[in-house]
Amino acid sequence: MNRSLLLPVCTLTVALFFGGKLTQLQLIDNFYSSLSQNNALIERAVYPERGFIYDRNGALLVANKPSYDLMVIPENVKAFDTLELTTLIDLRREVFQDRLNKARRYSKKLPSTVVSQLSEEAHAVLQEKIWKYEGFYLQKKTIRDYRKSIASNVLGYVSEVNNTDLKKDSYYRKGELIGRQGIEKYYEKYLRGIKGKEFLQKDKFNRVIGAYEGGSFDSPPIQARDITLTLDQTLQEYGERLLQNKRGGIVAIEPATGEILALVSAPSYDPAILVGRQRSENYRKLSLDTLAKPLYDRGLQAQYAPGSPFKVLNALIALQEKVVEPKTEFTCNQGHFYARGAFMQCHCPLQTKNDLTRAIYKSCNSYFAKTYKGIINAYGTPEEGIDRWKKHLQSFGLGNYLGYDLSVGQPGYIPDSDYYNRAYGKGGWKAPTIISNAIGQGEILTTPIQMANFAAAIANRGHYVKPHFMKSISEKSELGVFEKKQTTIDSTHFETVVDGMHKVVEYGTARIARIKGIEVCGKTGTVENFISLNGQKTQLTDHSMFIAFAPKENPQIALAVFVENGYWGARWAAPIASLMIEKYLKKEVKRKWLENRILNGSLLTEYEKPYSGKPFKINQ
Repeated sequence: MNRSLLLPVCTLTVALFFGGKLTQLQLIDNFYSSLSQNNALIERAVYPERGFIYDRNGALLVANKPSYDLMVIPENVKAFDTLELTTLIDLRREVFQDRLNKARRYSKKLPSTVVSQLSEEAHAVLQEKIWKYEGFYLQKKTIRDYRKSIASNVLGYVSEVNNTDLKKDSYYRKGELIGRQGIEKYYEKYLRGIKGKEFLQKDKFNRVIGAYEGGSFDSPPIQARDITLTLDQTLQEYGERLLQNKRGGIVAIEPATGEILALVSAPSYDPAILVGRQRSENYRKLSLDTLAKPLYDRGLQAQYAPGSPFKVLNALIALQEKVVEPKTEFTCNQGHFYARGAFMQCHCPLQTKNDLTRAIYKSCNSYFAKTYKGIINAYGTPEEGIDRWKKHLQSFGLGNYLGYDLSVGQPGYIPDSDYYNRAYGKGGWKAPTIISNAIGQGEILTTPIQMANFAAAIANRGHYVKPHFMKSISEKSELGVFEKKQTTIDSTHFETVVDGMHKVVEYGTARIARIKGIEVCGKTGTVENFISLNGQKTQLTDHSMFIAFAPKENPQIALAVFVENGYWGARWAAPIASLMIEKYLKKEVKRKWLENRILNGSLLTEYEKPYSGKPFKINQ
């Protein structure tokens, strides 16, 4: 190569290299541009107000109130009076320092929460002095404002996101709020809205000097949706009053629509105690109360033997399988029924003859034991009989999680041939072995919402609509028709059972549930209650159960009431259900003698019998 060309060629090569690199850095690769922006800009979230929650009649259940968080951007922090700031925010110095260190480890450039939900007093004082603390600023948010101290088990609560939430959903950032239980959790994406962004310009001293480009790059938040629930606030509040000083649940459903009118779990708590800086401590106290279990939704999660209300389902199955007819009579032989060495007592007088209607309103154990035996023996083997029986029960929503729009629940349990083959060996059992199923005891488990749901199916003469809590989302935004499910029982068989349930209230075990001017149909239950105590199967005080619907024709409400250790069905559950029906259908209760008896009644001494120590109680 000619030496005279060497220098120009080298110069041109170097020029091309630098030119290409400059082109990459300035036009192609935006790494340094982004870095420069991060140094010059602050990106802040702008939060929409969380959606309101209303009851079915437009009564406001949950609103919002303003709240402020103290935020920090670690790289902007300058020397400040730590003692003064920690005094203003009512935080111990070591806790404050720990949170500041965590913020630095998280990111020196991104904001972190130092203190959430400052009190109004602290915010008012700090707002005047925040200029003294460079790197700190106040972030406005809203927190929940529960207008009534009811329905905590339905509404749920809101709390800060945790690491699991952050991994599951990239939408959230540290320090933000999320629905944690109940409606707040299930409908979180509607209630939260979508947060917006604002960009603030900083100068070379890291001081905020205003909106970046006049706010042209900001994005406004998208408004949250308001929710209308199926709950009736008045009925819910009344039910919670009736269950004061008792443990149990009330589930009330509108049969035609599947809308849940009330879901009461007792004991409960005021949802407002899970708002604010004392939320964690209050939640800890609630969770540690393992006796009263105020966080445990007995209406959805508690699984009990259904007791005598289950007899009406066995009656319907027997009619469908042609095991009995409405006029079929059985005699109570010596007032009891023997099964594999077990004794089933019947309360009917000796040698009583009952047809199906009388058997229902007299709650005749012998009649239903013989009926159940007929169901199991209707096919070639007991295995075929019980599996057929189970399919009928599943069509009423038993043995399955109903799928309502809350995130907690239990499926209950309906045994089948596989279960008994494992328990007794194939061929080792027959109908008398499992005769307790005839009267809703044995291995059967149901939840109160399942009980209310099959009461609604009987009220509808053979179908139910999937139970749900949501009526609409935002104004004129209906969710549509909920799934209708048909049972395996022909509609013609229901009138006999409905007539029997009506006579339970008129002449039978639930006469206390009669309401002048309303035809109430119901069935009482006294549910045996066993626990394992020191390795021994021990019987405690029976539970009180009642299912009902009213009016008999064109029913407007169906419900199940369960009172733990309530002795027998007519003592607590039936009066409570009757008062709920009267309150809902007549808007006022005229039987003040009965109302006062229930409101002033208490089972607390009963609950303290097997245990020592006094549990933490809220609204018990």
